Amino acid sequence: SDPPLRYPKVGAPMPSVRPSWFKVPAPPPPTHDSRYTSVSKGLSSSTLATVCESAQCPNVGECWESGTATIMLLGDTCTRGCQFCAVDTSQSPPPPDPFEPFKTVEQIKGWNVSYIVMTSVDRDDLPDGGASQFATTVSLLKETLPGLLTECLVSDFRGDLSSVDALAASGLDVYAHNIETVRRLQPYVRDRRATYEQSMKTLERAKGHGVYTKSSIMLGLGETRGEVLECMSDLRAVGVDVLTLGQYLRPTERHLSVVEYVTPEAFDEYAEIGREMGFKYVASGPLVRSSYRAGEFFIENMIRKERA
Repeated sequence: SDPPLRYPKVGAPMPSVRPSWFKVPAPPPPTHDSRYTSVSKGLSSSTLATVCESAQCPNVGECWESGTATIMLLGDTCTRGCQFCAVDTSQSPPPPDPFEPFKTVEQIKGWNVSYIVMTSVDRDDLPDGGASQFATTVSLLKETLPGLLTECLVSDFRGDLSSVDALAASGLDVYAHNIETVRRLQPYVRDRRATYEQSMKTLERAKGHGVYTKSSIMLGLGETRGEVLECMSDLRAVGVDVLTLGQYLRPTERHLSVVEYVTPEAFDEYAEIGREMGFKYVASGPLVRSSYRAGEFFIENMIRKERA
């Protein structure tokens, strides 16, 4: 008979030892002309927040040196309370800075990057979920730095497809929205306002604008292999081009415990199956995150080649 289905819980026992494959190269030594130093200095003197730093991403050295940074718009306080995320939450966060799009462009101009990822907390308190702030920022970036490729990793906008339309038509290159986990585990992992179907509909709507679309799945939360493959198939069915799969890591003891550490071999198998399903690119590995330089390097080259 099939083993019992597993569910993640806050306070549940963790796997005894973190495996040896959780090792990443250290950031490069600082030099005056390295891209890593350029991005690091630019951030230290700016008001922009990056996910790279706030999420303590393990790939920060690789990404910054390669010319990619992931910045946060719309503040640092989320209106949702997903069980895997350590971002501060409030039902009434401070209002967005109306000058943020202009400040963002001014600061990015000096970073020497070729691909920028913009993301944000969920802003259910705003009528459009913050879509117009993203759209304005993208438009200004494209006007000021026409060679820069832009990816927006955004919420589901509460299922408001007019918000999806506004952003997808803004001139961005990649529309990203994370499904996060398999269908069965959605209510255990994500805020109750986020649903599997709602996320799929927003990705499908964005794809209708002809942009590249991207999504991400966290593994190690109790999902089965069959459920992962079903989720991958569903993402392909709505036209998603790029998929990332990575290991869930608990940010604090107040968040969901890891159910299992998925092996590199399993990640490799998912990548192979994903390519067979027709994804243009799959980044799959324990340390892969939704904004991951290896994937962005491929996407950047793919976009520039297809538009040449």
